[in-house]
Amino acid sequence: MKFSENWLREWVNPALDSDSLDEQLSLAGLEIDGREAAAGDFTGVVIGEILSAEPHPNADKLQVCSVTDGTETVTVVCGAPNARAGLKTAFARIGAVLPGNFKIKKAKLRDVESFGMLSSEQELGLSESHDGIMELPANAPVGKDIRDYLQLDDQIFDVDLTPNRSDCLSIVGLARELGVLNKMSVTQPVFNHIAATIDDQPKITLEAPIACPRYLGRIIRDVNIQATTPLWMQEKLRRGGIRSLDPVVDITNYVMLELGQPLHAFDLANISGGITVRFAKESEALTLLNGTALTLKSDNLVIADEQKILALAGIMGGEASGCNEITQDLMLEVAYFDPLSLAGKARGYGLHTDASHRFERGVDFKLQERAMERATELLLEITGGKPGPITEAVSEENLPVRQPVTLRKARLEQLLAIRLDDAEVNDILTRLGLEVTDTGAAWVAQVPSYRFDISIEEDLIEEVARIYGYGNLPVKAPMANLIIQSHPEGKINPRKIRELLISRGYQEAITYSFIDPKWSLIFDPNNEPLALANPISTELSVMRTSLLPGLAKALSHNQKRQQPRVRLFETGLRFIKQADQSLEQEPMLAGLISGSRFQEGWASKTEEVDFYDIKGDLEALIDLGNQSERWQFRVASNPALHPGQSAEIFYLQDDGSLVAAGWIGALHPQLMKSLDLRGKVFVFEVTLASITQGQVPNFKAVSRFPEMRRDLALVIDVELPIGQLLQEARIQGGEWLQKVTLFDVYQGKGVEEGKKSLALGLTWQHPSRTLTDEEINTQINQVVTAFSQGYAAELRS
Repeated sequence: MKFSENWLREWVNPALDSDSLDEQLSLAGLEIDGREAAAGDFTGVVIGEILSAEPHPNADKLQVCSVTDGTETVTVVCGAPNARAGLKTAFARIGAVLPGNFKIKKAKLRDVESFGMLSSEQELGLSESHDGIMELPANAPVGKDIRDYLQLDDQIFDVDLTPNRSDCLSIVGLARELGVLNKMSVTQPVFNHIAATIDDQPKITLEAPIACPRYLGRIIRDVNIQATTPLWMQEKLRRGGIRSLDPVVDITNYVMLELGQPLHAFDLANISGGITVRFAKESEALTLLNGTALTLKSDNLVIADEQKILALAGIMGGEASGCNEITQDLMLEVAYFDPLSLAGKARGYGLHTDASHRFERGVDFKLQERAMERATELLLEITGGKPGPITEAVSEENLPVRQPVTLRKARLEQLLAIRLDDAEVNDILTRLGLEVTDTGAAWVAQVPSYRFDISIEEDLIEEVARIYGYGNLPVKAPMANLIIQSHPEGKINPRKIRELLISRGYQEAITYSFIDPKWSLIFDPNNEPLALANPISTELSVMRTSLLPGLAKALSHNQKRQQPRVRLFETGLRFIKQADQSLEQEPMLAGLISGSRFQEGWASKTEEVDFYDIKGDLEALIDLGNQSERWQFRVASNPALHPGQSAEIFYLQDDGSLVAAGWIGALHPQLMKSLDLRGKVFVFEVTLASITQGQVPNFKAVSRFPEMRRDLALVIDVELPIGQLLQEARIQGGEWLQKVTLFDVYQGKGVEEGKKSLALGLTWQHPSRTLTDEEINTQINQVVTAFSQGYAAELRS
């Protein structure tokens, strides 16, 4: 939010220069993000009056003006279309210096001498407006320095507030803070009660009292919307980052900046019947003031009359009910909207307005009548009119309730590491606007309506520390008796996993935990993602159920920047909704490869990666745990993976049960097309809990007795995964089976179509004796029987 330093000093004026004010606010938690002068650096510019304006004899677009600065009258050649007799404007005299060190000298334009320059706002560094020269009020004193007249020796501060400090999104809120920090009282303008002069009242109905528990309306007739907004108000708006439009809009914006309460004015002639605050019907249409056509959802709060929607509540008014140059009668609205009911609604349509920015963070729910009176007073002063009485519709039971907060003195001392005097703490809390009761061991504070951010004891401790001054607190290192956490020796440190992947050419990625709902549906349609209540944007509105969407987005980002060879991995949480609506947060490890197998070079060919590249990388991770025999890859289908190049990964637990640990495979072609990914892309994703399971190495003496090996030639179905046979052989081979090796796979002549031939080598060795042929044959028969009965495998003759 931008604000004028001079405007703030009208409310509270501490003995601080601009730099000190900047520092004080920042240290108090109201970070000043930037600061700039209210106008460019210029001198010698005064208020001048054009006495006459005649066409230039030698140029169609120029005028020869006679200008007075109160002491002398000179000739000035001007090309502005709005230069006219009687106009008071900014006059740069001979010798003046404009921004950019542009010096004004006597000049001759088309044979006519010019003694100075009539200036636009852009030329003085006030704004980007250059449609014509400045137009000042008729009562502007001729000859007065324009810097003094407009109070341009001012600084524009840009304060970057955290979302919890919505009470400071106004001059009054900033003045309160500054008053507390400097132990000064705040001088607030006197706001008068405006008596009704007509009886007209709007009929207001609250159909959504939880979302809008308070709504005020007031009819004002016979306003002059063609009136000119006073220059002082235009300047305050400009320095607050708001462009002046017309007096009605300017006044509502001014009150919003001054008090923090957004307001809106409807053209009464365009309202049919009473006002209803309700939720929109699904697919209702509304065209906003900025011309944007919306198709509304059922959770959008709207302001409507008996025939149509008038406004998207708390965000922007509708085009059909807006004021225009022929408006005579107004219906002024002021409301309190529940922050959660409006959270994210503006962003859902790609909007962000000053009103939505404030309502989403919380507006003082007791401020509405005061804001209505202030806006009415300014309207009558500037545009004239006849006000009716204020009509209020309120649902008291749905208004926020500020519960007392208890601050224990011992807790305050413990956290701040200093014993503050009770009177000082009481003074700080009181100056913050809290009603404080000292009970001896604690203070009980009643929180004011404008402080949405104070609800627990820690909030009060933060306030005391902030106002006392963080720099005044002692520097004291915390002490704690901590027990070193045990780390099972068999568990693999995730750092080793990262180091291994990096050594194999991967780079670690860190992606958002929230993703686009469309991406979640594409990658994991079986798990409904958790939607965020207040997302950053619609593209980041659900919690991820897989790490793969983030890696795929990173790949797309790299490919669009001419980086064809990409190897990425990420460790992080996925979020799975359970049947009881609880949320399981499961640590995962995911990897992605695409592009060439090796870096470009003279010693290697350019070959694309394939399934076995990423499988080899994953198996290298599995080998870290010294228990690769516990892992199985089984052919299975996954909506995000290629049907013929995907496998589900299982892990054999100590109790003998197989648990699903993840997936590996190539991304589905349709998915790649929809994400505009190029080349082949292979991914894996496994649970971190399973991949970090390891086995502590044990010493085992090398047997002095000979190995016994038997080879088997088998014929099996071509679709049968070989990994299942290898696992079965390890189970049936007995405790002395040392090794199972697949050393040949054959399809072709001599092998029936639809079959394939395998050659397995099985090696046994006993640690303390020589095994006999009978023992080995018994084990071989057991393995062959299991192959035959379980997998229809046949010995090849």
